[in-house]
Amino acid sequence: MAGLITVRDIQPADRPVLEKLIPELWGSPLVVSRGRLINPVLLPGFIAEKDAQLAGVATYQVEDGNCELVTINSFFPGEGIGSALIEHVRRRALDSGCGWLWLITTNDNLNALGFYQKRGFVLAALFPGAVMKARILKPEIPLVADNGIPIRDEIQLQLLLNQEDAE
Repeated sequence: MAGLITVRDIQPADRPVLEKLIPELWGSPLVVSRGRLINPVLLPGFIAEKDAQLAGVATYQVEDGNCELVTINSFFPGEGIGSALIEHVRRRALDSGCGWLWLITTNDNLNALGFYQKRGFVLAALFPGAVMKARILKPEIPLVADNGIPIRDEIQLQLLLNQEDAE
């Protein structure tokens, strides 16, 4: 039975929890996106709660008129938490005047590739060999994913926010 899901802005009081959680989820306190080291704990974002229990988190950053979804994690797969977090980031990006919501994932992350495309994101760019360069910044990135796929490439997905621009 699905419980009540609420989504709220990350608050300063949430930062200590995120400081412990991000390294557990991402293998380090830092993530790499397009050759940049990013500390998600310092970013704005959203916390999802299910029946007052931490159920997910998403962080983002707005730069150059676009919004990057930097991290997203759902602790109850299949219950709409990831979708709710993306929707909150999408609305915040729209309110900030962004034209695109975009993200980077890696070639091995098959579940994420399907998840994002089902929510309207399109494949925008492939960066062959980018993970080798990312390992220089973050050596903790494994060579092979849990699913046995070598982790080599970054893939950019994006979602057009203002449909009027597409017409």
